[in-house]
Amino acid sequence: MSSPATSLGYARAVIPTEPIGSIPRPPALLEAIASQHAGTLGQEALNRAYSEALSDTIQRFEQTGSPVLTDGEQTKPSFATYPLSGLHNLASDGVTIPFSDGHTRQLPKLIAGPFRYGIHADGYVHAARALTHLPIKQAVISASAMSLLYPPAGIPGYSQEQFLADLIDEAEADIRGALHAGAATVQIDFTEGRLSLKLDPTGGLLRSFIALNNQVLERFTAEERGRIGVHVCPGGDRDATHSADVNYSALLPDLFQLKAGRFYLQLASEPDKPSVLRMIGQLLQPHHLIFVGVIDPIHPTVETASEVCARVLEAAEFLPLNQLGTTDDCGFSPFADDTSTARDTAFQKIQARVEGTRMAGSRLGV
Repeated sequence: MSSPATSLGYARAVIPTEPIGSIPRPPALLEAIASQHAGTLGQEALNRAYSEALSDTIQRFEQTGSPVLTDGEQTKPSFATYPLSGLHNLASDGVTIPFSDGHTRQLPKLIAGPFRYGIHADGYVHAARALTHLPIKQAVISASAMSLLYPPAGIPGYSQEQFLADLIDEAEADIRGALHAGAATVQIDFTEGRLSLKLDPTGGLLRSFIALNNQVLERFTAEERGRIGVHVCPGGDRDATHSADVNYSALLPDLFQLKAGRFYLQLASEPDKPSVLRMIGQLLQPHHLIFVGVIDPIHPTVETASEVCARVLEAAEFLPLNQLGTTDDCGFSPFADDTSTARDTAFQKIQARVEGTRMAGSRLGV
């Protein structure tokens, strides 16, 4: 079996580098969304704003030299809630997630079955692929995050078991559809992984999340799982996090039980990188490709290529070079209304990652 890098067309003359997902939306799109919500802008005009933002995002991604692109999640309301678009069996008072600066995000709550996705990710892939010849990476939300929609009190006539069976089917369809639409890789966003240890320090909730996500992953072949990755971070929204105070080492042993081929791991903002890298090196399997975070999306300073290079060289001290890639710690704007990072800043940081990774590859002789 080919290596996890070369199976996707990565030449081992370079260290692979990929973005996580979201890019801050341009002001014109945010204004259009606000006007549409206010009832002063029609859907057709909003769709034009979406198309313009997507086209600009792809073009600017190409200008950074990034070998793999995303759509920047320009047409998603958030990285987590896109499957809920158009659904009518939801209430607003679901699980609340607090962030370190005091603000919160709240998920909806399912009030009736059956559960079906309103939107699947394949449409995003088709739209992005029409604008570029470069590989497209598609982010999808984890089944475990969607499992939080089911209320603790239950739903009359629709058991949790029925809900989970439907959810697993929908999560599989989301990933499979993206692959069939031409996504080079699919990334499962699992930011609730670290958060679960804050909610349940025993690790029981985390292990239940891992088991649920594995029920989805087990439906794919080993070759397909080589193109499916998992992203974890302590959350990043409005320059705050939801679980950075949770020890990363408590997450990693269970995380690597996930039956995915790729792991996208926040590291740039981690205070003790060597100990985390050492543990990753002990846990990874030969079929894993590890993308270490070398860019901190919520830090206002744009990293230099030399700083990125140094972070890659540090990671290479602990991880096999043929299993090493780079990424950003998190998306730059996982919720559409998050304007804490400027759009220009996001692309400058991405370019620094690309250039710094290339620089490190040259110094490492690959």
